[in-house]
Amino acid sequence: MSFSTYLDGKRQDCRELVEALGKHFQYVSILGTDVTATVIRADRNMSMVQDGRGECGFVLKMHNGHSFIEYSLDDISGDKQALADQIIRETAIDAELQSRMIEAPVPTDEPMKQDFSRENDFADYDDASLLDTCKQLSADLISKDDKVLNAFAIIQPYHVSKLFITKNRELSQDYGWANGILMVIYNGEKMAQARFGDGASSIKEVLNILNGGLDQVIDLARHLAKAKPIEPGVYDVITDPSISGLIAHEAFGHGVEMDQFVKDRAMAKHCMGQYVASPITNMHDGAAATHSVASYFFDDDGVLAHDTQIIKDGILVSGLSDLASAEQLGTAPTGNGRRDSYKRKAYARMTNTFFEAGKDKLEDMIASIQHGYMLFETNNGMEDPKNWQIQCTAEYGIEIVDGKLTENYVSPVVMSGSVPDLLKSISMVSDNFKVIGAGMCGKGYKEWVRVSDGGPNLKVRVKLG
Repeated sequence: MSFSTYLDGKRQDCRELVEALGKHFQYVSILGTDVTATVIRADRNMSMVQDGRGECGFVLKMHNGHSFIEYSLDDISGDKQALADQIIRETAIDAELQSRMIEAPVPTDEPMKQDFSRENDFADYDDASLLDTCKQLSADLISKDDKVLNAFAIIQPYHVSKLFITKNRELSQDYGWANGILMVIYNGEKMAQARFGDGASSIKEVLNILNGGLDQVIDLARHLAKAKPIEPGVYDVITDPSISGLIAHEAFGHGVEMDQFVKDRAMAKHCMGQYVASPITNMHDGAAATHSVASYFFDDDGVLAHDTQIIKDGILVSGLSDLASAEQLGTAPTGNGRRDSYKRKAYARMTNTFFEAGKDKLEDMIASIQHGYMLFETNNGMEDPKNWQIQCTAEYGIEIVDGKLTENYVSPVVMSGSVPDLLKSISMVSDNFKVIGAGMCGKGYKEWVRVSDGGPNLKVRVKLG
């Protein structure tokens, strides 16, 4: 698949609308979005192809000399001056309302014209063939063990075209990503659910991943059907890359989104330049920081993708900003302005959030633990950016005794405590590295965007329950 022919045909319309609005506003940008997203799934009982949050439309971001104003619409055809006059009328702000809006400087509009693209193989696969593949994967899983009550195979292709135009800039981007997921419902000593999945920018690669994970997810289901509850306590813990990513996401993800700095809702605002983690800890975020589901070329404010180091050698050195929060705080935007859709406001949001790899070997990390657990597979997490408390849930843990992994599985496992206490307890960081891109993240309870997180294995000391 290539860049949207629809958006390509709207370039001149966008230029004309920006010019017309530019007579009234001091800054005008327009973002055109054409996203196709599909969920293809099959299990024992049904199969389906459904929309996966596709969208097509336009959103304007304008500055009136005091504050930013945004306006979305489905189409920009027709008389541009008449449309501009309508937008000006509908976004008119009286003095009382403007006095309550956050003031920000007018952004600079550096000249740039470039088209970005990343190759994908999406055109080689149609929905029908992928649905047949999901049906076969589900059947293969069911045939492997008569205790499998149901098995789900899911493929989620996601193709993005975006066009961004201001008076001096014209950018376009085109890229794709696909996630694949296997899930098994297993009736052993107790009912258990096991998952396996990963993603790539190639559907062929995703299919190879899924075919290679059939035995793995069945084996995990058998173990989870025998898993016991964990005895609550404080333990030495090794995290797998998924759990390392969950910690990164919850500890210094939302907590360093700088629109929260503007509203003084994040402790991190007051801790820049301070030790917040062990000196062997380094953390990044950015669409250009690694290759995963949130790896775009420019954000929804037209800021080029960055690799932002959040923590350097244990010291908090940067937050994540959209254009508005950066202007309000007098900092450079980090390329983290993202929208749930063209109908929603841009916020400072995470992209690919992860810990850097270290120098330790995983086998040495496990050997260093007399009694503890290795935790696997993100389930969910919560963070309180104001008070710096964190709660992360792992699908399961494996007990470590005398420096060796055992066959004793516990599930589920909840990790909780203070963010600085957790990060300062990091004592070993492995030399392997993986980022997982199968997730969606909300801002509070809404404003969903695709994100990835991950990193190496970490050795920490933390409360489990």
